[in-house]
Amino acid sequence: MYNIIVCFKQILDIDQMKVDESTQEPILKNLPYRLEDLSKNAIEEAVRIKEKYGGKVIGITYGGDQATLAMKEALAMGVDEGIILKGYKENNPEITSDVLAKKISGMQYDIIIMGNQSADSYTGLVPGKVARKLSIPLVGNAIKLEMADRRVRITRTGEEKNLVLESNLPALVTVEQEINEPRLPPLIQIMAAGRKPMKIEEIQVNVKSTKKVIWNRAPKSERKRIVFEDVDKGVAEISKVLKGEVK
Repeated sequence: MYNIIVCFKQILDIDQMKVDESTQEPILKNLPYRLEDLSKNAIEEAVRIKEKYGGKVIGITYGGDQATLAMKEALAMGVDEGIILKGYKENNPEITSDVLAKKISGMQYDIIIMGNQSADSYTGLVPGKVARKLSIPLVGNAIKLEMADRRVRITRTGEEKNLVLESNLPALVTVEQEINEPRLPPLIQIMAAGRKPMKIEEIQVNVKSTKKVIWNRAPKSERKRIVFEDVDKGVAEISKVLKGEVK
């Protein structure tokens, strides 16, 4: 049996984002959050370990009240308990990893699972920093994961051939999207998720942002919207444009 911690992230659902036509700026107000894709893979793999080897899965995420929906989705997928860390809104890998490491250091765990990066910042820095601060091995970019004799074995995609790596526990493992297909929980599990333990913990992080958004506008797209009913003529004209003969 294993004590498993899975760290996941919710992000703005940019698929539903619209652009203000007068300013060309994105409209973020009232834009919903969603569970990030690689986070779903991490949750799925954590639950599969529990189902195969036994144990318990605790999910950790950042956010306030809006994070409860993402946490309930994780609980419905099979996470046993949820912890939401409230009070930190920055996207700084050093601070994010510090908060996570301090929280996890006071918990019992054999393995920590995360996505190898998040779909909003793409830094991929948090897992390594968390592992360093906890003084545990990092085994990254897994497309397959197995547990045996208190060790974790992963398969990682290489340039010419796949690599197999092993590590003693405790360890932190990051996963790639190819590792699994996240489940869609049935209605009965979604309803049961509301009865699972979920707590929101206030955290104090006094930090000033080191970033300032100077410009955030969608590029203007001006199209001539020419429709060619004659396919042969259309192909010839498009070919000229691609060759730079027509501007």
